[in-house]
Amino acid sequence: MIKKTLSLLAIACGLVAGTHGAHAAEDGQQLYGANCGLCHQAGATGVPGQFPPLKGRLDVIAGSPEGKTYLSHLVLNGMTGSIQAGGATYMGYMPSFRAMTDEQLAAILTYVSHLGGNASAPSFTADEIHAARDATMPPTAVLQERNALNDKKKLP
Repeated sequence: MIKKTLSLLAIACGLVAGTHGAHAAEDGQQLYGANCGLCHQAGATGVPGQFPPLKGRLDVIAGSPEGKTYLSHLVLNGMTGSIQAGGATYMGYMPSFRAMTDEQLAAILTYVSHLGGNASAPSFTADEIHAARDATMPPTAVLQERNALNDKKKLP
């Protein structure tokens, strides 16, 4: 009885901590809904003036190696400051999701990248996220990385 109770407690703690196992990590839509949807909304449509839309934009950003690296840095380190996205200005803060696994972050980015209906939308791998994990950056440095991409016309 004690063993069964401890097993159930361990499972419950894992669910609360967000460690749902490899099967859940493959479900980018579910992970997006649980971690990103509150701000960026269902379907990644955003909230005008508050949270930028991701749908139809992430696939374009991820279309270049430096864009994929930026997106990996963004989810791992967060970002703060004013940005231009889809012709609108947003001032805010995105938290770091560094506590999530490489597989979970890759699944979320892949899910959102494919929302735009682009058949050739890039996918993300856990190895790409893992490689970006070594670059611990303050949120303001991620904003600088974004601005550099924007200056090169790499961001929609």
